[in-house]
Amino acid sequence: MDSFKLADLIAFQPDKMAKVDVASSSHLICGLNCFEPGQVQKAHAHKGADKLYYVIEGSGEFSVGAEKRRLSQGELLHVPENVEHGVVNDSDGRLAVLIVITPNLHG
Repeated sequence: MDSFKLADLIAFQPDKMAKVDVASSSHLICGLNCFEPGQVQKAHAHKGADKLYYVIEGSGEFSVGAEKRRLSQGELLHVPENVEHGVVNDSDGRLAVLIVITPNLHG
């Protein structure tokens, strides 16, 4: 059994969003996306896979399709498969987000 203390895995990079692998298999990708102020995850989509964002620390602007929403610590966002989504840390503080991507097993 693997267990993780997410706070110990959070890491940042000065030049771009940092990605930290937490766990992965053929059925799951779990990681951390860590943003310094001003850093961006460009809009993209996952074919055949849903995504969850869970904000561990900080706040930022999350886009899903044409909709934008500010999320902060403790909030969870679901992104359906094939829908463009992205993140902007437009705050003055750091933003750490747990991400989970898994294939759509119902379609």
